[in-house]
Amino acid sequence: MQKATKIDDVDKVMDEINEQTDNMKHIQEALANPIGYDFDEDELEAELEELEAAELEDDLLQAVTTSTSTSAAPVQVPAGVRQPTEPSTARRVPEKPSAEVDELAALQAEMAL
Repeated sequence: MQKATKIDDVDKVMDEINEQTDNMKHIQEALANPIGYDFDEDELEAELEELEAAELEDDLLQAVTTSTSTSAAPVQVPAGVRQPTEPSTARRVPEKPSAEVDELAALQAEMAL
């Protein structure tokens, strides 16, 4: 067997092994690197907060616009009815708190503990 093995053949096999080892190292380096973009977590968090704030602002503006447009509808008064020129000085009776207001107050008191 030693006579059949030549030094050139051994060198050729060793070169192939070294080449395959280099290929394996390149593949491992490529797999170790992240694919895609590097993201800055703080920058992404700030952008998310800006988007949420803008969405909240839009929702609030839409709610205000909706409530303003429904409450600003003109009221027609019959021709013979006299309208007061100044607000009434009569005392208004305070409304009784509803069940929702009572529940909210209870929740706030519970959270304060």
